[in-house]
Amino acid sequence: MMHALADAVDPDQLNSADEMEERLREIGATRYHSLHPFHTLLHSGKLSKGQVQAWALNRYYYQSSIPIKDAIVISRFRDRDIRREWRHRLDDHDGSDGRDGEDGQEGGIERWLKLTDGLGLSRDLVTSTARILPITRFAVDAYVAFVRERSPLEAVASSLTELFAPGIHRQRIDGMLAHYDFIHPEIMTYFRTRLHQAPRDADFALRFVRARARTPEDRAAVCEALVFKTNVLWAQLDGLHHAYVTGQVPPGAFVPEET
Repeated sequence: MMHALADAVDPDQLNSADEMEERLREIGATRYHSLHPFHTLLHSGKLSKGQVQAWALNRYYYQSSIPIKDAIVISRFRDRDIRREWRHRLDDHDGSDGRDGEDGQEGGIERWLKLTDGLGLSRDLVTSTARILPITRFAVDAYVAFVRERSPLEAVASSLTELFAPGIHRQRIDGMLAHYDFIHPEIMTYFRTRLHQAPRDADFALRFVRARARTPEDRAAVCEALVFKTNVLWAQLDGLHHAYVTGQVPPGAFVPEET
């Protein structure tokens, strides 16, 4: 049974794949977390080093959960072509170890740890995730649960925020390098790599939902899945802003030495 999300989309307005794609792009244009005030502060150099540390520390929980989410997506499909297509995402984030004679490659999680290293955070602190905000954990865990519990179509559709990711990665690279003397190019490799990985992944997911969402109700479910994912990303920034901009850090969460 399909369970409606709070931000329901009217199926009567989704009579074709083109109408669905138009709605998806409208959702991205109006709800993607690049619009959040915290990101405006981050990219314009208005945060202290401690506040940037808090962002990177909390974001690690999301980054490290992405391959878990992707492994669940793979498990939802009996079609091996789909599993094979989705599988490269695991290497993109976890890295590969050079098995079967191939060269090993550094993954996105290791690249994110280079960012937190460069910001002066200990790896033990970051990888333990013990000091992240409660809302970070709740939001990310809700995303993992979503891809496990909802339909395979909705699980794939929830990844469509990647359609809009290159723009925010460019903002991070340009803005953070320009405005923070503690940010150096060598610790920004995660974002540079995602500039070409995210469009590839988004192209496949978009082709998939266009082909598999055959009814207006299916297309509405695809759009609602994207709304859900934008809410997951937005909620994380709400938590960061409340804790580290307005100063309401919850008990047990990371407290920067520099604020």
